[in-house]
Amino acid sequence: MRMRTPAALVAGLAVAAAVAGCAGQVAPEPPAAASASGAGVVPAGLERFYDQDLRWESCADYETDGPLASRLECARVTVPVNYDEPGGDTAEVAISRSAATGDRIGSLLVNPGGPGASGLSMATVGDGTELAARFDVIGFDPRGVGASTPQVRCLTGVEFDADRADPRVDMSPAGIAHIEAVNADYAAKCAQRTGAEFLAHVGTREVVRDMDVIRSVLGDEQLSFLGFSYGTRIGSTYAEAFPANVRAMVLDGAVDPEQDPVQETVLQAAGFQRAFDDFAADCATKANCPLGSDPGQAVPRFRALVDPLIARPAETTDPRGLGYQDAITGVQQALYSPQLWGALRSGLSALADGRGDALLLLADQYQGRGDDGTYSNINDAFNAVRCVDDPPVTDRAVASAGDTAYRRAAPFLDDGRGTGTAPLDVCAVWPVPASGTPHAVDAPGLPRVVVVSTTQDPATPYQAGVDLAKQLDAALITYRGTQHTVVLNGVACVDDPVVAYLTDLTAPAPDLTCS
Repeated sequence: MRMRTPAALVAGLAVAAAVAGCAGQVAPEPPAAASASGAGVVPAGLERFYDQDLRWESCADYETDGPLASRLECARVTVPVNYDEPGGDTAEVAISRSAATGDRIGSLLVNPGGPGASGLSMATVGDGTELAARFDVIGFDPRGVGASTPQVRCLTGVEFDADRADPRVDMSPAGIAHIEAVNADYAAKCAQRTGAEFLAHVGTREVVRDMDVIRSVLGDEQLSFLGFSYGTRIGSTYAEAFPANVRAMVLDGAVDPEQDPVQETVLQAAGFQRAFDDFAADCATKANCPLGSDPGQAVPRFRALVDPLIARPAETTDPRGLGYQDAITGVQQALYSPQLWGALRSGLSALADGRGDALLLLADQYQGRGDDGTYSNINDAFNAVRCVDDPPVTDRAVASAGDTAYRRAAPFLDDGRGTGTAPLDVCAVWPVPASGTPHAVDAPGLPRVVVVSTTQDPATPYQAGVDLAKQLDAALITYRGTQHTVVLNGVACVDDPVVAYLTDLTAPAPDLTCS
């Protein structure tokens, strides 16, 4: 349940795909859908998709991201690759179901974020709450992800291991040229191994249309949806395209669709810095904290631990060793939740002793690497989605300014090698054009929805939730804490009103704040 941070994916601290200035940009034209003529209406020409029958079966052949609960059922939903050409190629979206155990309301569709994260395991997210009794809880792998087919694939396991071993911190002209050559090679492999036609249709614009097909084949006139992190962008995009088809929607860990990606990335960097500062303050209260007893010195002490890895990886039992890029990724993985702070303290202490095993394990978990050296496709799908969801930055001045701002916002992530120039992101050479653009959500007729935002969320900063709630005229629940997302994590002050809203459509108390 996380928004993937781009810090360790493409070019060290290089900023993700961006567009400078959003003035004058407009929302994409919504599909011909039920928003114009009432809930549950089937768009013309798509009848065979909306009316298809599901075949529920064992989930044994759907497990691409670890084992699924044995009680779950799975099925495949056929959708057009290109909704403008419904007679053309098709794709299959994998879904899972935990059947309601009581007085059933309908289905609750859940997405964990990413983009690129498998969502089949999310069918168990309501366990222990009234949601499990009242809803068929539905998880799904968005098109191109996990068990859905075709699958976005760009790198082999061996290639991705090599990619992670490259620190990519050299911001000299030669270093920038190297990074951009790596990006171009990656983009070319994505087009070759996935196909440009499918890459052009893996964005959020298509995912929400798939969701409306899923809603229909599940037999629901309106959609109930719970989205975490990037799943909030899916939710707000669905609300814009199909407002009349929304019954209830909870968006936790919001992505503000009005932000351009450079702004979003810099704000995310600041969020991770706040999480690092909170970790350092907590660590300083513990005996033998690897960052010392003075939180004010935590950043230089951290840099002293990780900077040597640029030249020489730390030893690990795994022959790969712990390189610089993986050390940063492992640390950021642990900053998503205080539950991982103990593992982070241990990992940094081990690194101080010359061992990198613990941080490498955290990085492998984040990157979706199995013990056998194979990877899930979360990283390839992450890049494929983000590169079509927003226009790329092709202005070197914008990329360079973004890199400088990123370093300033997160000193603990600054390797000190900034030159004021930076490489263009992989999206600048992506083989297909973007299909989305930053804009404020416009969803006339949308019923009351709920946004949940955490004050010290490292990956999706609090203000993004405040802004999204304003755009949607949504009820806002504020959680005071340092973690990424909170719904159904055992905080009764948050969970009780969310469950009541989803089941009874009872709006939370105004300006509800929890801790």
